[in-house]
Amino acid sequence: MGEKLSEAHIRANKKWDEKNKERKKYIVKRSTAKGFIRDYATDDDLTELLTLISDRHKFLHERIKDNNK
Repeated sequence: MGEKLSEAHIRANKKWDEKNKERKKYIVKRSTAKGFIRDYATDDDLTELLTLISDRHKFLHERIKDNNK
């Protein structure tokens, strides 16, 4: 994993990042959330996050139901 990227590869990555700003933002935020949960979250943090996840899950399922009407 320590190999250096070629200049062409670096340019290609930068081009992809520019074309996919929202996807890149999503990936970074998801990665940050996972890292926080895995490495730093306390029991209180996890309890709060479980509530937030449950609420979000319910919201998304209700939206799916509404779209199928």
